[in-house]
Amino acid sequence: MGVTKEQVESSLTSKLNPSHLEVIDMSGGCGAKFSIVIVAEQFEGKRLLERHRMVNGALAEEMKEIHALSITKALTPEQWKQQQESEKSQAAA
Repeated sequence: MGVTKEQVESSLTSKLNPSHLEVIDMSGGCGAKFSIVIVAEQFEGKRLLERHRMVNGALAEEMKEIHALSITKALTPEQWKQQQESEKSQAAA
């Protein structure tokens, strides 16, 4: 049947315990394709490549059926907070 958005969310939640998670199904009928924004404490002190490997590792089983995975953002809670504040101040300007 293929991987669903809910399966991706469930695996990431159980393995990385994110404080924020957005999974967008971008398949459009051409195989499983997802875009992810994830914020997790476990990313603290890790380089971006290591964070992406953690996400891919958490989705190891699902990756067998996923056609494309775009990790749009993999941030620590502090980075996410700073980004949200920055976006708010830009919107207010």
